[in-house]
Amino acid sequence: MKYYRSHVLIGINETSVAAGVHSFIKALRAELSKSGLSDEINLLETGPLGFFGKGICLTVYPENVNYENLKEADIPELVSEHFLKGRPVSRLMLDTAGAFNPKFNYESRIVLRNSGIIDPESIDDYIGAGGYEAWEKALTVMQPSEIVEEVKQSGLRGRGGAGFPAGVKWSFTAPLEAEQKYVVVNADEGEPGTFKDRLIMEGDPHQLLEGIMICARAIGATMAYIYIRGEYKLCIQRLQKAIDDCKNYGIIGENIFESGFDLDIQIKIGAGAYVCGEETALIESLEGNRGHPRWKPPFPGVKGLWQAPTVVNNVETLANVPFIISKGADEYKKFGTPECTGTKVYTILGDVSYPGLCEVDMGTTLRTIINDYAGGMKKGFKFKAALVGGAAGMFLSERLLDVKMDLASLNQYSAVLGSGAILVMNEHQSIVDMLWSILRFFRHESCGKCAPCKNGTQQLYRLITKIKKGDGTMEDVELMQLIAETMLHTSFCALGQSPIMAIRSAIENFRDEFIAITEK
Repeated sequence: MKYYRSHVLIGINETSVAAGVHSFIKALRAELSKSGLSDEINLLETGPLGFFGKGICLTVYPENVNYENLKEADIPELVSEHFLKGRPVSRLMLDTAGAFNPKFNYESRIVLRNSGIIDPESIDDYIGAGGYEAWEKALTVMQPSEIVEEVKQSGLRGRGGAGFPAGVKWSFTAPLEAEQKYVVVNADEGEPGTFKDRLIMEGDPHQLLEGIMICARAIGATMAYIYIRGEYKLCIQRLQKAIDDCKNYGIIGENIFESGFDLDIQIKIGAGAYVCGEETALIESLEGNRGHPRWKPPFPGVKGLWQAPTVVNNVETLANVPFIISKGADEYKKFGTPECTGTKVYTILGDVSYPGLCEVDMGTTLRTIINDYAGGMKKGFKFKAALVGGAAGMFLSERLLDVKMDLASLNQYSAVLGSGAILVMNEHQSIVDMLWSILRFFRHESCGKCAPCKNGTQQLYRLITKIKKGDGTMEDVELMQLIAETMLHTSFCALGQSPIMAIRSAIENFRDEFIAITEK
């Protein structure tokens, strides 16, 4: 084994690619070679490093120094000072302390355990980190019914927003006799401010594939589709390479490991419609139809893709499965709370010091996530609100900062985890303006299938625009809530049912702001 003085992890994601990371790496290798350091400094191209929106970023081990927004012009100084002389360049660091440590290294990592550590385009790196051991166990040691039961016992609940127990969902489909069954992965991720699934796929595509394989084995599916947004170009590239490598290694295909089990996985690219995040609309789109939701029942588990039994799971949900099968349900239940086991991956954006991704135990408080994992508020700003759960989520005020972020605890406040997005707002930002943006989004994304949503989103946008301009009244505010309540009870799918959460929480928690703008 070759030993290096330092290991430099370079995050390759959509953000860094746009910033020119590939030419940066080429220039950095050239400078290291010029300085005679090529055999001492190991450059590793990895997935996302955890902090976001910081351009080209490096993490240097064993020092655990993090650099952000690097340019090619910074390379000579970086090499001569840090890599040659051992003196980290403070002006280029993520923070003045050097290490990115608002408890970044203390996260409870299951889904992100390999992200930013291994090369996501190397199947050998994944196997070396214990990858596909769970798949081998599921295929050669466990019976399909045992896999379903293990996932049931783990308490894993869907991470796409609904929170339905994954093992229970699988149990509806597994016993059914059918010529063909399918696994469909919802990687559409159309929620504004959410990119956790993208970074999961960019950082560790093989883990998602392994979760798909185990699910397919459990329910008896021989075909799986990953339905992904067309904008996620790097994800698509890495997933396709991972699928091709799995086929070359005999990990998927026909008669896998002489088990008699066949499985193929294909990528299907969506057109970016938010409504296709709803599982039946997604299925319609996969079939080549317009993405409109279906009547339920029957549910996809019984009649889904091309009327065959189909399990639809979110990316994060399936990425938990290899750990559960490898380590066991009891080990998984050591994370989180008794009611909501495991971890949750959050996208943290807005007025925090370190926007990005973090994975923490279910039940971790909102205050802890913001202060310890996102570095607290940006210097000079005070906390006003957090939009939790994306556009279909809720505004939480300062009095709810200590709410536990798990399905059961949030339900007490009629709040939801949703997409796992947390948008933090400072004291100078307008709740009315933010609500306007949300309702504009819902108006744009309504598929028009049902009148309550089609007409309701138009009226909500009209009213919030009137209020935003200062021409509205409190009667308009109450009417907006009434329309949203009506949509909740009459809309065909969750898109039309969702605006009520943002509207109700905005009015309840920040009523004074609406009074002030309507009484100008």
